Amino acid sequence: MSLLPTEQLIDRILDHIDNKTTDLGDQVWQEPSSSYLSQERFDAEVDLIRSSPVPFCPSAMLTETGSYVARTAAGTPIVAVRGKDGVVRAFINACRHKGMSVAKGSGCKKVFVCPYHAWTYAMDGSLKGIPGKEGFPGVAMEDNGLVEVGAGEKGGLVYVNQKGTIDDSTLEQFPDFFCSSQEFLEEEAITDEANWKLLFETTMEGYHIKGLHKTTFYPYGLDNINVVENFGRHSRITFPFRRINKLRDIERSERKIEGMVTSVYALFPNVSVSILSKHSTVTIFEPISPTRCTMLIYRVTNKLADGTTVDKKDAKVDADFVKTTGFDEDVEAAVSIQESISAGTDFNLTFGLFEKAIVHFHQNFKEKL
Repeated sequence: MSLLPTEQLIDRILDHIDNKTTDLGDQVWQEPSSSYLSQERFDAEVDLIRSSPVPFCPSAMLTETGSYVARTAAGTPIVAVRGKDGVVRAFINACRHKGMSVAKGSGCKKVFVCPYHAWTYAMDGSLKGIPGKEGFPGVAMEDNGLVEVGAGEKGGLVYVNQKGTIDDSTLEQFPDFFCSSQEFLEEEAITDEANWKLLFETTMEGYHIKGLHKTTFYPYGLDNINVVENFGRHSRITFPFRRINKLRDIERSERKIEGMVTSVYALFPNVSVSILSKHSTVTIFEPISPTRCTMLIYRVTNKLADGTTVDKKDAKVDADFVKTTGFDEDVEAAVSIQESISAGTDFNLTFGLFEKAIVHFHQNFKEKL
């Protein structure tokens, strides 16, 4: 992983501002419109997501023994839970009797009890109780625990791999995003009529800031001035605020970047982590169909430069403000594009040198598929 340290990142941003430049890619990429429409392509993408280590939820949601998050990930019902030993594990959220889900939403439990016939499971997934066990001769308790999938934890995020294992070496590719003092703020699920990639792409470039966000984000931000760093299959896109110019009067070694930029990490294949002024978001782009996606958004409080964390009330104010400064415009753009490419005419979507992170994303997707 090779990301610029803070001092060099600030220098690069200020240099771009002075020269009216931005980071550039090295090629133009054309993606067929069929990539956003084909059921065959969609099925292959879902399989790839299931086979990859993907952020599932912030660790801040699983702070206590028995705390859990249950949701659908790439079409699969999954529950992640912190066990008595402090380890987070993930399971297919299906009772081994008739397949009903044993957990919903998030919360904290001592055991999972299936609401259908009350089969009971411990936090490590083991089957602990079958009412009327005499009716199930030959059904071994030790062989009928919840089906476990790969899970791991690093830097304030829980990761799940539905078709493989996760260990420390797997997670080395990911930065440390959050610390233990940062608190879970809220979650939100938004479903839109657009391919998941179209929505994900809106987070990866600043070429559209003035055009799409003229009265919302642009008064605070800069148009097409970004630092874009690819690392592994992932990218970090830095969006500076106009107020970063205040750092010019501060000694280089004393400069703090917190509150001066929004850092967006595009984590392959389908997650965006955004570090904003007073809160951060983890957005998982969950594919539902070729033309439909749910954005599952988790928000946490931010850590400040002095090591303290933002008060939850202040973080909530920041989160509410961000929701009104361009988010809906990005969604509307993606939905509009989906309508156009669904009209029946085949053509290519073109991504230029200003869209370095999007090109990197599509290059990696093509390679993996």
